[in-house]
Amino acid sequence: MKPNEISLNTLLSDNSIVFSDEEIGEDHIATSVQTPLRADAFDLTDEQKIDKIQEHFREIMLTLGLDLNDDSLKGTPRRVAKMYVQEIFSGLNPKNMPAATLFDNKYRYQEMLVERDIQFYSNCEHHFVPIIGKAHVAYISNGKVIGLSKLNRLVQHFAKRPQVQERMTVQIARELQRVLETPDVAVLMDARHLCVSMRGIEDPTSSTVTSFYGGKFEEEAKKQEFLKYLQL
Repeated sequence: MKPNEISLNTLLSDNSIVFSDEEIGEDHIATSVQTPLRADAFDLTDEQKIDKIQEHFREIMLTLGLDLNDDSLKGTPRRVAKMYVQEIFSGLNPKNMPAATLFDNKYRYQEMLVERDIQFYSNCEHHFVPIIGKAHVAYISNGKVIGLSKLNRLVQHFAKRPQVQERMTVQIARELQRVLETPDVAVLMDARHLCVSMRGIEDPTSSTVTSFYGGKFEEEAKKQEFLKYLQL
């Protein structure tokens, strides 16, 4: 099945769209470039959040009829709580943003740099089930370069939160533009959404492709050059 490609350069702007729950329905939609967070999102410590989530998840399991006295299940509420806070949703906390150190481009490398096939795991914010895919990022130096591993870490940071793929693509691109102090950034993401594969329409074959092209990458020649890098 041919992937759905969505270009995001002008699709999203902060707080630009408001939809009701009924209007959103089963659609894959983002309403803001910023991840929706309350003002008090970080008033609790991580340990306090784990304690609260543990109790709430315990109630969910009991409501489903599970026997939490079973040796296999009794530790699950805390395991899930720790996983949420410390691992798969750790990207919500800005203190976990990876530090990015820039270096002078002493090589005088003027062409695009492409980091391909960055594997990521995220979770759909509509159903809290996995999004599994690969990100490809590129930039053209304006005199500074960044360590390659930081590109991977940046992708992982934004993946580790409840997400919509369109938003995640823009967040990665804008953060790269900010850190690198250049508009010349491209991001392309190809992912499978388990909210499509394992529920709803139950289509196990489709994937979603999103892209962001900034600065020189908006030129058709540069865009095509970037896409050719991905076909190597």
